[in-house]
Amino acid sequence: MYIRYLKLINFRNYRKLDIKFGKGTNIFIGDNAQGKTNLLESIYYCGIGKSPRTNRDRELINWNGRESYIRAYVERKPLDKTIEIKIFKEGKKGININSIKVSKLSQLMGIFNVVMFSPEDLKIIKESPVYRRKFLDIELCKFSKKYYFSLVQYNKVLNERNALLKNWSNYNQNIIQVYDKQLSKYGGFIIYLRNKYIEKLSEKGKIIHEDITSGSENIEFRYVTQVKDLDKPENNLFEILSSNRKKDIERGTTLYGPHRDDFITGINGINVRSFGSQGQQKTSVLTLKFASLEIVREVIGEYPVLLLDDVLSELDLKRQNYILNSIKNIQTFITCTGIDDIKKNSQNEANLFVVRNGKITTI
Repeated sequence: MYIRYLKLINFRNYRKLDIKFGKGTNIFIGDNAQGKTNLLESIYYCGIGKSPRTNRDRELINWNGRESYIRAYVERKPLDKTIEIKIFKEGKKGININSIKVSKLSQLMGIFNVVMFSPEDLKIIKESPVYRRKFLDIELCKFSKKYYFSLVQYNKVLNERNALLKNWSNYNQNIIQVYDKQLSKYGGFIIYLRNKYIEKLSEKGKIIHEDITSGSENIEFRYVTQVKDLDKPENNLFEILSSNRKKDIERGTTLYGPHRDDFITGINGINVRSFGSQGQQKTSVLTLKFASLEIVREVIGEYPVLLLDDVLSELDLKRQNYILNSIKNIQTFITCTGIDDIKKNSQNEANLFVVRNGKITTI
């Protein structure tokens, strides 16, 4: 899978851009605030339908424009795809795939798979469970439309249940039981798939992490949830919700379910978030991203596109070498301020571009 061509109109600081890419490594060089990250953001948007940087789509529109337009030509098995996205100032968007209008975001998922790695991803390891749940949800939505549907339905039911709990003086036992059954149905499926994904992530991650650290570290990922029966979580989740109803009413919110779950990253038996060094935390994110690449390849039969946004400068030579020598069969987009280390360590031929004030030229 790779993106052959990209067109942008009024996207961030790009007034108009038409650019072709190579199948291998594409390197974008330029000073800060010239548009390197904006380019990667537009590619990511074609795969996920959302920005990795903002929840407000209108922020993506150039301040001189009334709407933003993205067009990407993607070569993939078994059929190539043309993705067109219009983003309007009122916050709405329109998506076409091969000139056919898409009515739901779920129809875009899996058409063009992309994995992005940026310095911000350190939050997945270091900060609150919100970032780890978001990582899991994005990765699973890429190849499971049922997961995306379950996630949307779960959040809808959760919001309605919480609204009922806040107005607990009118609390009705029968109504909340209906909500609990629905929450358990969708939540159980979310927990089941997340746990299976974490198991696969741990399996792939062990091999990758041993390679990066020359066998000195053993990594594992473990899903953390109140549900004990992870093979049949629906019934167990319903029991938990039922037994904790009084506590939920007192707090005015739902205290248990996949919206409260987490996963732990351990290296040699220690929790990396709490006790890992800065180097171990960075290596853990690197392992996480490259393991997710391997899972996508295993599920769909080809690698996704890899976006590396200014990460090489954040890593030591050993980790840089691992990245540069692991992307031979993956279309990769790298942003950086200089190419000396890349030229010295990479064994791949690369397409070089210079980004300056929203314009891109080939070297």
